[in-house]
Amino acid sequence: MSHPATALPAAAARAPAHTSAWTVFWLVSIAVFLVSLDSTVLYAAFGTLRQAFPEASAADMSWVLNAYTVVYAAALIPAGGLADAQGRKRVFLIGVALFLAASASCGLSGSVGGLIAARALQAVGAALLTPASLSLVLEAFPKERRAIAVSLWGAVGGLAAAVGPSLGSLVVDGFGWSWAFYLNLPLGLISLWRGVRLLPVVPKKGHTPPIDWVGMALLVASVGLLALAITQADSQAWSLLQKAASAGAGALLLGVFVLWARQARHPLVDLGLFRNPTYSSVNLATLAFGMAFAMMFFAFFSFMTQVWHYSLPQAGVAVTPGPLTVVPTAIVTGRLAARFGHRPFLVGGALIYACSSLWLLLVPGPDPAYLSHWLPGLLLSGLGVGMVLPSLTGAAVSGLPASHYAVGSAVNQATRQIGSVMGVALTVLLIGHSGLVRGDFRPVYATHIALALLTAVLCLRVNTGPRRH
Repeated sequence: MSHPATALPAAAARAPAHTSAWTVFWLVSIAVFLVSLDSTVLYAAFGTLRQAFPEASAADMSWVLNAYTVVYAAALIPAGGLADAQGRKRVFLIGVALFLAASASCGLSGSVGGLIAARALQAVGAALLTPASLSLVLEAFPKERRAIAVSLWGAVGGLAAAVGPSLGSLVVDGFGWSWAFYLNLPLGLISLWRGVRLLPVVPKKGHTPPIDWVGMALLVASVGLLALAITQADSQAWSLLQKAASAGAGALLLGVFVLWARQARHPLVDLGLFRNPTYSSVNLATLAFGMAFAMMFFAFFSFMTQVWHYSLPQAGVAVTPGPLTVVPTAIVTGRLAARFGHRPFLVGGALIYACSSLWLLLVPGPDPAYLSHWLPGLLLSGLGVGMVLPSLTGAAVSGLPASHYAVGSAVNQATRQIGSVMGVALTVLLIGHSGLVRGDFRPVYATHIALALLTAVLCLRVNTGPRRH
């Protein structure tokens, strides 16, 4: 019997030569939806997991979240390099298969250790499929339609991450924590089954460079250590020396990676990408907005459940209108960005997001008043996210050469993930305690405003408008 990892590429070779671009888009978007959903669905399941494993400490349980976050952030860029070198379809299908197998293992886990190991494996699968999926979309669409397709691809991920907590609260409350993982299986199997047959194999152009294993190891270790230091920033289990050592070692290895990439013949990441002011500015903006995006969810659920005393399912439903505005906003934004470039939507969306945070800072009080005090700010935040998040992805890949689609997009996705880790750590530091009152949220929303304004300023340098001849 052949191994699944080798059987998938063999079957992939039989794919039809002319699959429609939108068929490719929807097949890969199913998997991207599940990956993004899994990054936030456990926000709502964490309390239930604590009850399911009462023998585990809070620090142990935090690794159910952190194992996925750290491994996913560390593996994204190497996975993008593998997709560029070894074939986007092959890496995508292997990633989906690994993600589904790990999801089933998560749901079946009988111990915290087993669950943490399965979450790490799930993150490897997620990292393999994410940059490969965007590369398949970019190859499938002609250049004049890529802005729309990439905006929708980003919107799918943004919507999934946004509805994760609300969907998770309903599923976990009704069926138990295992179903937070079993949710992945039906849709994921469809993506895998149809993807083997329908996703096109993109022929390699010219000689394929060897894989930069040294650069891959340095990047995984450096990003992993930095993410580890961030996730443990508020942990009582780690000493200050341990946190500093992890951060210092990560920064040192990142510096070694840069030196290696400068002199290697075939580096994992071509540092020349960052000479483009649009690409470098977009990645800095992605870091800032990734922090704000992650902080938003923790603040939403903490405010609803602790200040207004909503139940978890009530809080999930109450948050839903914001995410539902993301996709229609992204559709309109993608069409307009194809004509006018991404900058006006990045800057405008970031300013709208800042206004939503200002509303939530000033308007909601200690007594529930959802329609008049909360919903307007929530809809503004959904509008801002729908304009900014997909446009960041679109602007990041707009000028990339085809040979760097996967690794270039992976750098952007990894940057967003690191921003998410930083945002969660900062939010836990500010409002991670019990007995929260209205005033405790002022620093969180003030930080939201600052990060949104920083995003707008950074995006002023973005230039992806149509060239005039």
